[in-house]
Amino acid sequence: MTSTASRSRSIVALAATAALLAGCGSSDDENDNPLAGDKASGDTVVVGSNNFAESILLADIYGEALKAKGIKVTYKPNIGSRETTYGLLKNGSITVLPEYNGSLLAYLDPKAVQKSADEVNAAVKTKLDKKLTLLESSPAEDKDSVSINAATAKKYNLTGESTLADLKDIAPELVIGGSPEFQTRQQGLVGLKDVYGLEFKSFKALDAGGPLTQAALTKNTVQAADIFTTDPTITKEKFVVLQDPENLFGFANVTPLVYKSGLPQEGVDALNAVSAKLDTKTLLDLDSQVQLENKDPLDVAKAWLKSAGLS
Repeated sequence: MTSTASRSRSIVALAATAALLAGCGSSDDENDNPLAGDKASGDTVVVGSNNFAESILLADIYGEALKAKGIKVTYKPNIGSRETTYGLLKNGSITVLPEYNGSLLAYLDPKAVQKSADEVNAAVKTKLDKKLTLLESSPAEDKDSVSINAATAKKYNLTGESTLADLKDIAPELVIGGSPEFQTRQQGLVGLKDVYGLEFKSFKALDAGGPLTQAALTKNTVQAADIFTTDPTITKEKFVVLQDPENLFGFANVTPLVYKSGLPQEGVDALNAVSAKLDTKTLLDLDSQVQLENKDPLDVAKAWLKSAGLS
C-alpha cells in the first residue's frame, strides 16, 4: 500500500475521533471554522492540522513548542485532506502543518521513487511551491507494516527487533490480512514475495488497517496483518511490528511543512528540535494516550514537550 493511501485511509478511519478531539485540543486559540480567516498577521504563526487524530496531536506539539520560544501561535485544527491544507499553506493562511515526507512526495509526484528519507526530502523540496519548505524530518513514521499478534510472536520467538526476513520459513503457516488491494500491490503481498521471499498460507481480505483487520489479528483469525505503525491497537493488543530493513513500505517520517516567510528562525529551530526528539515509539505512546485513554491532545503535547526538555 502506498503512503499516500495510508494517509487517506487514516483520515477516513479517524475522522470521527478527530472531530471530537478538535473540540478539546488547541481550544484556547482555534477559530470556530478552521477554513475561515485571512492570512496570519506578521507576528503570528498559524499551525494547521489535517482531520485525523494524530495530525491534531502533532499540531499541538508544534504549536506549544513555538509558544515556548515566545512565538505567538493560533491554531486551525481538523481542516481536511492534503488537497485542502496544501493550498492553504501556499496562500499563507496557515504557516505550519505536520506532514509525512513520503506521502507528500507521492502527492507532488506520484511516480517518484523513494530510496531513502534524505532522498525523499530532497525530492520534495524540488517539487514544493517556492513559498514553502520542508524542515528536518523526525525518525517517527506512521506507515503500513506487517504486524503479528502476541500469540504468534510468542510461538515463533519474534520480537520488535525481528524483521520481515525472519518470516521466510514461518509464512507458509500464517494467514495474513489486509485490504483487498494489499493482495495485488508491490507494497503488499507482491513486494513481500519479491523482496523478502514471503509466501503466506493464505490471504484474508479485510479493511485498510481498520477495525476489521485489528479484530481479525486480535482474535487470531489472521496471524499477520497490515497495521499502521502508530496505531494504538499495537499497544493495547501487544502486536509486534516487524522491521522493514529494505523499506518496502516506503517512508512516512513526520516532518513540518512550512510557509517560509511566516516562520522566524527561532521557530525553525524549535520545530527541528521537536523532530530530533520524536520517534515512532514515542508517537505511538502519545497516540495511545489520546485515542485509548481519551486524554486531551493539548495536555498530552504539553506533557511530552516538558519531558523532552522542549518547553
